[in-house]
Amino acid sequence: MELIQRMLAGDKRACARLITTVESNPEEAEKILREIHPYTGRANILGITGPPGAGKSTLTDKIVKKFVDEGKKVGIIAVDPTSPYSGGSILGDRIRMQDLALHPNVFIRSMGTRGYLGGLSKHTKNALKILDAAGYDYIIIETVGVGQSEVDIVKTADSILMVMVPGLGDDIQSIKAGIMEIGDIFVINKSDLFGADRTATEVNMMLDLSSNMDRRPPVVKVTASKNEGIDTLKSEIINHLVYLNESGKLNERRKNNMRTEVVELIETELRKIVISSTASENKLESEISKIITKEKNIYEVRDEFLKAIREE
Repeated sequence: MELIQRMLAGDKRACARLITTVESNPEEAEKILREIHPYTGRANILGITGPPGAGKSTLTDKIVKKFVDEGKKVGIIAVDPTSPYSGGSILGDRIRMQDLALHPNVFIRSMGTRGYLGGLSKHTKNALKILDAAGYDYIIIETVGVGQSEVDIVKTADSILMVMVPGLGDDIQSIKAGIMEIGDIFVINKSDLFGADRTATEVNMMLDLSSNMDRRPPVVKVTASKNEGIDTLKSEIINHLVYLNESGKLNERRKNNMRTEVVELIETELRKIVISSTASENKLESEISKIITKEKNIYEVRDEFLKAIREE
């Protein structure tokens, strides 16, 4: 495919067109992803997550500038909330990083969630593979900022930056069971505000209580809007990537992520088979009625459908 060859040669426009295709055309998407697979697996994937208003976009902007100053190529996938009225992406992140969009070594793509829960867009992984194949050294995924349900990033990224701000107070406690547990680096942004030291202390105390860590995540204070603390943060990102490579954790994490993705693909196809085998005779509605009237239970109905599929 000519478009793929242009993308592999560094054509940003071809890259954008391929991402649009995988978002809108499932059949073409599979063909594209099959063809580019040998070129994937080389990029360092960073996830930036945290509560809304934590300054994730500004922080992303500053980190990317540090990387491109070293001659690195950086792809950004900014997952934005989808408008409930038009169905389109609000694109706030892309507006905030407008000056980066013109840089020859930076590619920015905003993707709407389109009702998909978990903090990522349904097509984020596919766009990620295209950017990986296109030769980007770092790919940053900035999640939508939905709070505790925002854990899908752990199935995708190599390193996860958990961004927080002073003044969250008890909110830190309320979200610790979700996104607090997936951070590889904790970033206290807007640390020039009152309460930054207290927030950092609270995060450190929570990390001290956690027994589920191979490596204790660092806590870094930054003020992204003033470009303060970004060099330290970049060093911690590099340190974590080095640790992942030297310890074998990178291969382990990617293997687990790949296993999850394969299982999800199988589940999707199985769901299609079940729906197609039940829709023609409208049998599902009939069986649901029997469950309601207590003629059958849900497990009997499940077993009958699975038996019918195996016999086809």
